[in-house]
Amino acid sequence: MAKKSISDIEVAGQKVLMRVDFNVPLDSSGAITDDRRIRGAVPSIRSVIDRGGKLILCSHLGNPKGGDDHAACSLRPAAERLAELLEQPVAFAADTVGEDAVQKVSELADGGVVLLENLRFNPGEKAGDAEFSRKLAGFADIYCNDAFGTCHRKHASMVGVPAAMEGKPRVVGFLVQKEVQYLSDAIASPQRPFVAILGGKKVSDKIKVIENLLGICDKVLIGGAMAYTFALATDGKVGNSMVEPDRVELAKQLIAAGGDKLVLPLDTHCGDDFSGDCNKQVVPAGQIPDGYEGFDVGPETAKLYASMVADAGTVVWNGPMGVFEMSPFDEGTRAVAQAIADSSATSIIGGGDSAAAIQQLGFADQVTHVSTGGGASLAMLEGEVFAAVELLDEA
Repeated sequence: MAKKSISDIEVAGQKVLMRVDFNVPLDSSGAITDDRRIRGAVPSIRSVIDRGGKLILCSHLGNPKGGDDHAACSLRPAAERLAELLEQPVAFAADTVGEDAVQKVSELADGGVVLLENLRFNPGEKAGDAEFSRKLAGFADIYCNDAFGTCHRKHASMVGVPAAMEGKPRVVGFLVQKEVQYLSDAIASPQRPFVAILGGKKVSDKIKVIENLLGICDKVLIGGAMAYTFALATDGKVGNSMVEPDRVELAKQLIAAGGDKLVLPLDTHCGDDFSGDCNKQVVPAGQIPDGYEGFDVGPETAKLYASMVADAGTVVWNGPMGVFEMSPFDEGTRAVAQAIADSSATSIIGGGDSAAAIQQLGFADQVTHVSTGGGASLAMLEGEVFAAVELLDEA
């Protein structure tokens, strides 16, 4: 599935349309509170401008509905922050394919950068509109996708534009190249044993992932609140825990299909209130008393999962083991994160809450890869084929 990269093609004097993910959080005054996504795109951006390319950047920010939303979802702060990071001017177009964008693109010099306004201000973006795609495509000689977080979407900038640019170079940026390498290629031919750790709240969110990974992995370890639905499926007691009663039959089917590949918790750390200073108990899995709620895997589960990770050749982790934001119910997630960090396995952290947890716990620099896209990484773990990637040129 290897794709041509932006570094593989000549860009001097060429206009490059690069889809980036500048969907950064803004405070009430419009200031960026976390610029990691902008900083993450800098290597791909530098590859173009340092070699004399003319760079047109496009992204979405939030999910604007119109009116006041537009002011709150403008990409102008991102243009200003990028200019600081690059230490050079970044032009900002007040629209996407309108007069200002056309003018700003026409004024680009070699090594220059323009950022278009939020793509989602134009309804043609989410609709995958052919005319909007054609106008965006008309700006450039080369297309580059460096926005993994939206690779599972069939929006205009992701699918319509590269389709409209057939015959012109269509490549990946360094972020997408790395994501495809780890999430697709490493899973296609993993070092074994291959262990997946899946947490989170709902079985329904992870059905396809569990089904897909049971066919690929040597072990699939279950944690998080979805473990309590599995406990119900084995006639366990779950107290006041978060469960999905309508998914119990599905959980039974997954248990039957998984056999000894599917590993469920041995014990549960539970409490009588959603707070760190509630009354707490550690009980065997499926024996949560009335009035108590499961908030984390217990110490025996953490020890078992850590031992399986220690022996693994490849580890994929998607979803925390419990309420990792609140001590002491972060202990299960911390134990898994520590085991992954200490392991010699290829370790892939699948975005979303797992990425937040690995960052918060201080282990991000000790794993092989932390995905930048929660929904996209989940879709790739489900085995979904991304049209946004398939359309790009093979290496």
